[in-house]
Amino acid sequence: MAKSAFTKKPAISYWSKTKVLCPVCQKEFQREEMLSGSGRMIAGDLTDELRRNYEPSKKYGMIYPLLYAVGACPKCHMALLWSDFKEVDDKNSLRRIHLDEENRRNRTFTIFPYYDLIKERSLLDGAAIYYLALQTYELLDVTYAPTFKRGLICLRLAWLCRDLDRVMPNHNYNYIAEVFYRKATFFYEQTVLNEMSGTESITVVNNFGPDIDKNYGYDGLIYLGSLLEYKYGQKEDLPLRYKKLDAGKRSIARIFGLGKSSKNKPGPLLEHARNLYDTLTAELKAANTIDFEFNEDDDGESES
Repeated sequence: MAKSAFTKKPAISYWSKTKVLCPVCQKEFQREEMLSGSGRMIAGDLTDELRRNYEPSKKYGMIYPLLYAVGACPKCHMALLWSDFKEVDDKNSLRRIHLDEENRRNRTFTIFPYYDLIKERSLLDGAAIYYLALQTYELLDVTYAPTFKRGLICLRLAWLCRDLDRVMPNHNYNYIAEVFYRKATFFYEQTVLNEMSGTESITVVNNFGPDIDKNYGYDGLIYLGSLLEYKYGQKEDLPLRYKKLDAGKRSIARIFGLGKSSKNKPGPLLEHARNLYDTLTAELKAANTIDFEFNEDDDGESES
């Protein structure tokens, strides 16, 4: 007997029986969660941006686990990382988010048209939810560490827009990805500055990601700040660029120095950090800037 033309598509996600309460409009909605096992997730390599690539399977096709790490209320289009739905309770923040609902919808629809918050999410829906989350965090009080979370969301948005460009070419998503990369560069730098000045603490952040498979902690944040500055930072003001790259190089040197004596640091992070250190060294030498030797003066032990 021939197979039916309406063969059921293999399930990738499911709707949780436990509903989520939106802190803004106080409406409940269902949470979509990704199924695991049965060959759905075939882990591939780890990129220099600490993103885990996944290989497509014959049965399920391409899987994007990142899509399920954020939630969005289908009533008011407020979006957050799932862990923040029970944390956000600041009345002023919630009021700002409520008043911004129409603007949030319109801005998102302009970049990700026809997104849907009710059906099983597609790649475009997932990217739209992240963009809704970016706009939501812009309105949150500093007690929720919105600067870091905007940086994390912008980085993931850049990844998803690159994915969209591959499956939907000629829709300018590659250009949009570059915009989000530049925004991520700014927010990662600002996160460290805010933490150092005491204007915004990141102690409330439980998982620095940047992907969902592993938490690379504060060291990952420092590494990514340096990497993003190198890859996506401005190139018009070269003295400023080289100053920032040199600061990034010094930060990476401290990661190396700690790596030898600390057994709990992830090996892949140290490997990528060493590669970035060498890359920054080469660029600074090519620019005829002062090269700082990687030694104990860099606040760490040398592993060379």
